[in-house]
Amino acid sequence: MTTERILRPRRSFIFSPGLKPDMFPKALSCGTDIVCVELEDGIAPKDKDEARRNAMALFAKPQADDGVERIVRINCLREAFGLADVQAVLASDTPPPALMLPKVRTPDEIVWLDTLLTERGHDTRLHIIIETNAGLEAVHDIARSSPRIDALFFGGVDMAAELRCRNAWEPLLYARSRVVHAAASAGLDVIDVPYLDLQDPDGMRREAEFARDLGFSGKGSIHPKQIPALNEVFTPSAEVIAHARRVVQTFEEADTGLVVIDGKLIEKPVLRDMHRILAIAECIQG
Repeated sequence: MTTERILRPRRSFIFSPGLKPDMFPKALSCGTDIVCVELEDGIAPKDKDEARRNAMALFAKPQADDGVERIVRINCLREAFGLADVQAVLASDTPPPALMLPKVRTPDEIVWLDTLLTERGHDTRLHIIIETNAGLEAVHDIARSSPRIDALFFGGVDMAAELRCRNAWEPLLYARSRVVHAAASAGLDVIDVPYLDLQDPDGMRREAEFARDLGFSGKGSIHPKQIPALNEVFTPSAEVIAHARRVVQTFEEADTGLVVIDGKLIEKPVLRDMHRILAIAECIQG
């Protein structure tokens, strides 16, 4: 099993319905960093089997090396539909490159799936949605439960219902912050919930900027027209890239634990973030 996490842009993602495989190529070409084939909430129970078959058939074909990350959102592992999804993945010789797991409550769910994938010899990566109160409480243990995990996703709609609060930025600030904290502690990317009002692009951009400043790597979309703005918000600016290069260069030349740049004291731990900014910028540019 490959355990190394690959640093890559995860600025935006969009769902592609498992019931409509013809929409998958369109989603891949819309400019997003991640396309997630949907088998969970967006699929009615009567259509789950068909959507699952369609999704597995998509990955039976060789995938283009186009820089777009491909994921399948399966159903909750505590439900029969989720177990059927896992069985289909295990039965396949061409599994999806990554699975998104919804409604995760405890780390044992991840450990169990990791064990099954390892026994089967699949290198499938994992993306975890934190959208339950139990998951929020256990998020630090969940984040460290498997080397297959690449990112945590914050599920704001379900989380608001669980916490009995309004689905808005301020009421969910603590929950978002806790997920960001856990992701950073485990060296994972962290992706924010989509903005649901297509008629409010300014509100979406504002919330995306809040999420970026809080520590999120990217944000979901519900329509391709949201993606250019999301990519722009989560792409390091030329000024940020230049500052990161300057910080890295200054530390290399100084060989000390802290430096002063433009009158500001900068300590060595920030180097990790500076290197990450430069690596993401390089991926986006090249």
